[in-house]
Amino acid sequence: MKQITVTDMQGQTREVEINPGWSLMELLRENDYDEILAMCGGACSCATCHVHIRNADQLKLPPVEEDEEMLLMTTEAYDAERSRLSCQIPMTEAMDGMQVQIVEMD
Repeated sequence: MKQITVTDMQGQTREVEINPGWSLMELLRENDYDEILAMCGGACSCATCHVHIRNADQLKLPPVEEDEEMLLMTTEAYDAERSRLSCQIPMTEAMDGMQVQIVEMD
């Protein structure tokens, strides 16, 4: 079973099973992480699904597109090394062991 480790805004950490083909946003919402608002439904237009990814795991992710980066840069929790929109990360088994931190909304 392939899993990622998710830390919520209260610092609670748990393992979540990867569902290939879903976005990270969908996976988090399906696993009751209500902090992921995803107000635009995954259209990369709101930044309410902002997460931090452990640096080493960035290599497993698709590159950040310009529209995603522009949204991320407007948030207080923006970190050029770790910030991503969870709606823009398609889940694959190669992400086994990835560590995700849900960040507070502005």
